[in-house]
Amino acid sequence: MVATDARRAVEAVWRIESARLIAGLARMVRDVGLAEELAQDALVTALEQWPEQGVPRNPGAWLMTAAKNRAVDRIRRERNYQRKLEQVGRDTAFDHEPDAGAKVGEIDDDLLRLVFTACHPVLSTEAQVALTLRMLGGLTTDEIARAFLVPEATVAQRIVRAKKTLAKAGVPFEVPAEDERDARLASVLGVIYLIFNEGYSATAGDDWMRPALCEDAVRLARVLAGLMPREPEVHGLVALLEIQASRTKARVGPDGEPVLLPAQNRARWDQLLIRRGLAALARAESLGGAGGPYALQAAIAACHARARVPEDTDWTRIAGLYEALSLVAPSPIVELNHAVAIGMAFGPEVGLELVDELLDEPALKGYHLLPSVRGDLLVKLGRHAEARVEFERAAGLTRNERERKLLLDRAASC
Repeated sequence: MVATDARRAVEAVWRIESARLIAGLARMVRDVGLAEELAQDALVTALEQWPEQGVPRNPGAWLMTAAKNRAVDRIRRERNYQRKLEQVGRDTAFDHEPDAGAKVGEIDDDLLRLVFTACHPVLSTEAQVALTLRMLGGLTTDEIARAFLVPEATVAQRIVRAKKTLAKAGVPFEVPAEDERDARLASVLGVIYLIFNEGYSATAGDDWMRPALCEDAVRLARVLAGLMPREPEVHGLVALLEIQASRTKARVGPDGEPVLLPAQNRARWDQLLIRRGLAALARAESLGGAGGPYALQAAIAACHARARVPEDTDWTRIAGLYEALSLVAPSPIVELNHAVAIGMAFGPEVGLELVDELLDEPALKGYHLLPSVRGDLLVKLGRHAEARVEFERAAGLTRNERERKLLLDRAASC
């Protein structure tokens, strides 16, 4: 086999299998950092052997076996790990055949433990995101750094510190108890949604979107839904991400410029993703989760997805859904979105009145969408000079170059 072909095969298998591999190893050694080291060692072994021996029939099981053997060797060399050696010896006694990995249910349980460990509250949000993308998304530090426009060294430090923090805090590699799960699940869902949002509307940089991040987030959400099929909010998040992701191709013009929702060519919306999203939303509702924050946001996205043309959008229902969302997950941004929906349903004057009530909100002081929304409502009221000032103010606040140009163009057209 040509070396480059083998390398591509290793990289592809790594992207698919790394999370399960790390999760399975972490269950054995009870140390996420050590588990990743062992998985990386197995990766290096694959890069050395596959070009000579060919890609094995079951690459994932091959990597797991290689990593477990590494674990045994390592633990043998370290007296302090004697107790773990006995445990690993028992675990690997039946794993000499490449296909003899853990049972599917056990692997899924391991993945679930890894999800909750990577998003443990002892870590900062930035560390949770970096560790989740590294451990569960299989991204390299370079890929994470490019996605979030930070130096690679910064991401590497975050990951190293995160693993040390987990070890120092003695965070158990386990799914939290039932009474702790809701709070911890909220953190897990929040991290996945944050990853998606950064891909959907990049905070800074030259690109309006980073679709690869959206794809990673959708994939993580689907994995989570497979692991926790009875949790309505997990399905709510899947529904929200699937429906939002359906607009990816329509959100960017030929030269990479942003295309806002009313101007999007809805024929370019991905109908398969919409169907998947609506099915996930129905699943969330059937489990009694219609009133959850993610299910409500998915229901709002579904209103847009069901409208063939912008004029068919049920803004009254969307306004009602935002009102419900403001009760279960209140925030100034939800209030701003509610004001937009009210403006669309009942007229720009009513919407502007609500937006103006948010002008002194500290959390929105540097938020560029507040003046942007205000500018849009002022345009609809024919107050173009005031709208121009608002669009210019919004352009001065955003750190995304594509969005800045769009806002300046809107200011110039007033």
